[in-house]
Amino acid sequence: MITVVTGTDTGVGKTVATAALAVRAGPGTIVVKPAQTGGGTDEPDCAVVQCLAACPTAEFVRLDDPLAPDTAARLRGVDIPPVHAHAARIRELAARHASVIVEGSGGLLVHLDTCGGTLADLATDLTGDHDVEVLVVTRVGLGTLNHTELTVNELRSRGIEPAGLVLGAVPERPGLAEQCNLTDLPRVTGVPVVAALPEGAGALAPARFRAQARSWFAGSPDLHGGRIAAGG
Repeated sequence: MITVVTGTDTGVGKTVATAALAVRAGPGTIVVKPAQTGGGTDEPDCAVVQCLAACPTAEFVRLDDPLAPDTAARLRGVDIPPVHAHAARIRELAARHASVIVEGSGGLLVHLDTCGGTLADLATDLTGDHDVEVLVVTRVGLGTLNHTELTVNELRSRGIEPAGLVLGAVPERPGLAEQCNLTDLPRVTGVPVVAALPEGAGALAPARFRAQARSWFAGSPDLHGGRIAAGG
């Protein structure tokens, strides 16, 4: 199985959500980051996932500037592989691993190469010969309904039905907007919420993160009972 993790924007919690998905998937899982930017100053996403989930990772491209991959590449005059090359490498990994989780950069239509290729293009390519599920990580605060609907509609326009929404950081005490959006997100998109990560989940000690991660997914008492606060 190949799982593609996208988000409605940058900073919505994709990396922590990806780590939680890797914990849930269990042994035989590898996490792939086709394009990592901000490598000159920020901790790479793969390093965060390795720390939290204790699973192998693969990073295809790293660019120093914290920009969209194509922008960062053009700025430095760097050649980066096209999306179809990323797809080929992911297929190779899928042949050797039970589960491959692919984390995008920014939102669905951020350019991953200098030819205009996006994560949506990558997902579409992979669906040609693999079982692929796409998860959308989103915020719960004001503005999320519009951003989430746009992302879901773009996927559907390509013949891809999102497998679920992942709430990237749910506050322990949601305000009015967050409370309403918890209900409205699945209602307006027609896509179920499959996981709700508590705010601060990424700051948990790795052992505690791995112990709690499965409780953040649909079907768990924590999610359905609303008890999604991160433990200390």
